[in-house]
Amino acid sequence: MKEIARHIFDHALRESSIEQAFTRHVLCERGVLRICEDLYDLNSYDRVSVVAIGKAAHSMLTALHEQTGERFEGIVASPIEPEFHIRGFRYFHGGHPMPNAESIRAADAMLKSLSTMNEASLVIYLVSGGGSATAEKPTDDEISLDDLIETYRVLVHSGAPIGEINTIRKHLSAIKGGRLAEAAYPAQQVSILVSDVPDRMPDALASGPTMPDSTTIEDCYVIASRKSPPSPKNGEGWGNRSMVEQFPSSVRELFEHCVLDETPKSDDAAFIRARWWTILSNSALIAAAAKEAQRQGFVVEIDNSCDDRDYAAAADYLLQRLHDLRKQHERVCLLSGGEVTVHVEGGGTGGRNQQFALYCAAKIASKTVCILSAGSDGIDGNSAAAGAIADGTTLERAKARGLHASAHLTRFDAYPLFEALGDAVVIGPTGNNLRDLRILLAY
Repeated sequence: MKEIARHIFDHALRESSIEQAFTRHVLCERGVLRICEDLYDLNSYDRVSVVAIGKAAHSMLTALHEQTGERFEGIVASPIEPEFHIRGFRYFHGGHPMPNAESIRAADAMLKSLSTMNEASLVIYLVSGGGSATAEKPTDDEISLDDLIETYRVLVHSGAPIGEINTIRKHLSAIKGGRLAEAAYPAQQVSILVSDVPDRMPDALASGPTMPDSTTIEDCYVIASRKSPPSPKNGEGWGNRSMVEQFPSSVRELFEHCVLDETPKSDDAAFIRARWWTILSNSALIAAAAKEAQRQGFVVEIDNSCDDRDYAAAADYLLQRLHDLRKQHERVCLLSGGEVTVHVEGGGTGGRNQQFALYCAAKIASKTVCILSAGSDGIDGNSAAAGAIADGTTLERAKARGLHASAHLTRFDAYPLFEALGDAVVIGPTGNNLRDLRILLAY
């Protein structure tokens, strides 16, 4: 079953590639660029610039370049080193999940370049997940890089849903929450999106640098004032403190004095000549996995209701769903997309997918059940893996090697255990980012 689960995952990644998505949705012929339902006569613009942000920045730019050739200039910011550079583009190796000095330089370069655009300019944005940290500049000059990194650390480790995390990021950033589009006004603008956020909230992608912001400063104050959630381990929160209490002083003061700047909304002039097209999302990944699982002879069910749910609660729910389905069918595959949350308290090596899989391992011990949980970007937390596979023999095999699964789970240190068992899913950065995929098999 482990081999089948890995095969389904690998197949889903191949079928939902950037290259295939661009082939389906983007075409350039005789100087006319088609992006989904829109047509752009490239010869009618005095200047065409491309801004690529996120983990898929290089893949997206390469796919666009194959369609258009060397007719554009622009800026690329990604946490992944490119295999080659395209002429006319400036490249920045931004940080992830925390911003770095290159993230700041990338944001400065974008703002400076976009400020020179006029009504006869076209800006093409290539936006993908991971863009929040990859290009960043605080709205307040008093926020140092160290303070910015610490703020991101609090947000990433908070256990809050990605939408809430990005709500705060937007209101602290000079480029997020539609502010890149604002900087490029009055240019024509179009965004091509490869989404790692829920389909219902596209402006959360990379914290929405090119889209009207649906969130408000009031949302930020509410989110940041809440106390940290209880820990499954001891029933207490991470010091039982709110985000505001954990932020560095330069950021904390903005919240305590309620002086955050509001982001541009849908009625802002910057969006009059702006369009946005999502060409890939988590639904494409799930659809590809479902098709292959059916081909393998499984009855397939899809349940995405665990998105943004705590990893343990999500695991309990999905395993019960699998158990119920197994009563009705002999060979069952339950697919679940989106991301679970982990309130990190230990200093171990791993990520949300491996934490989910290790938690499941104890629940499925000695059963003919297999669980794969992995990220489509090839990166899970601070580990070298995309995720992991667990089955009914995981605990027994770990014990035989002197590994105590419960201790690894408590320390948020799942990667060393799965790596020792040969069950870590290691694929390296994929140049894509469509959120996570959980594959549960039983027969």
